[in-house]
Amino acid sequence: MSIVLQATKREAGSRSILRGIRENGGVPAVVYGYNTVTTPIFVDAKKVSKMIVANGLNNIFKLAVDEQNVNAVISEVQRCALKNTITHVDFQAINMSEDLEVDVPIVLAGESIGVKAGGVIMQPNLSLRLKVKPTDIPESIEIDISHLAIGNSIAVGDIREQASFDIVTEDDYILATVMPPTVTEATVEEEAVQ
Repeated sequence: MSIVLQATKREAGSRSILRGIRENGGVPAVVYGYNTVTTPIFVDAKKVSKMIVANGLNNIFKLAVDEQNVNAVISEVQRCALKNTITHVDFQAINMSEDLEVDVPIVLAGESIGVKAGGVIMQPNLSLRLKVKPTDIPESIEIDISHLAIGNSIAVGDIREQASFDIVTEDDYILATVMPPTVTEATVEEEAVQ
């Protein structure tokens, strides 16, 4: 947790103030949570973007607001729909000894037997919500899909017993499924000619 992100207090208020912060290379933000009074702040846009790219959203870091340092995580990032630039960030101050609920990315591992047979792997959900100590947050959760045949799925209920952390997400939440191959008109015509 050697990452320190500098922040500066700002006035809560009008769009013109927020626009001015963004035009000067900043991102309006707010910090709230453990032992912290909700405070409007701003951070350097380039630094927060680099931090998110390098460490992801679940990284714990020190947020330096004036003379106070707090352990924090990013709880929400708002982006411009056109430019994909960060327009606002919510920082949550955390207690390092208490469990925290976080969304962790799912990574599919292995090659499914259903895909080898011509099926198509679908991943309808890209993350799982976990309840873990801040120091135990995994970068990702690897799900083995090698045993999945066409028409089969893996849900949270299938992996809950093997998990070494508390999964908050419901048991019927689908992580991966193998769909049968789609038949196109060209394939049907080719088979009819033979």
